[in-house]
Amino acid sequence: MPDGLHADTVGPVDVAVIAFDGNRFNGDVAPALRELQQNGTVRVLDLAFVRKGADGSVDIVEIGDAEVAEAFAQLTEAQFDLFSDEDLQAIADGLPEQSSALVVAWENTWAARLATAIRGSQGRLRLLERIDRDTVAAAVAALDATA
Repeated sequence: MPDGLHADTVGPVDVAVIAFDGNRFNGDVAPALRELQQNGTVRVLDLAFVRKGADGSVDIVEIGDAEVAEAFAQLTEAQFDLFSDEDLQAIADGLPEQSSALVVAWENTWAARLATAIRGSQGRLRLLERIDRDTVAAAVAALDATA
C-alpha cells in the first residue's frame, strides 16, 4: 500500500476525463500533475489514456506502457486499477474519432483532514458540485466590469 493511504483517512477522490483533439500524448500535463502531487494537493491513484482512431478503433494506454511511461510513471506509487476496461471503453465510446483522453483519479489530500473529521462526526456529504469554468469566467468578467 502506498505511504499514508488508509481507508479511514483517505480524502475525497475525484475522477477527471480530459479530452484532447488528436490522438498523440505529449506529456505536457505530467509536470502540472506532478507539482500538485509534490505539494500535497492531490495524490494520483490511477491514470490511463484512451485514444480513438479515424476508423473508430480504440486503444487503451496504461501508465506503464512505453509511450507514456517516462512522462507519467512518477505520478503513482502503485497502480490501483480503479478504472475497469469497461469504464475506459465507455469513455472511448463517447469520444469523437481522431481524439484522445487522459483519465485520472486523484485523492484530494488537501481535504483529507476535513473528510476524516466529517466522518468522525457522523456527517456525510449531501451535495458536491463543480461550477464550470465558463460560469466562473463570466462572473469574474462581470466583477471586473463593475470595478
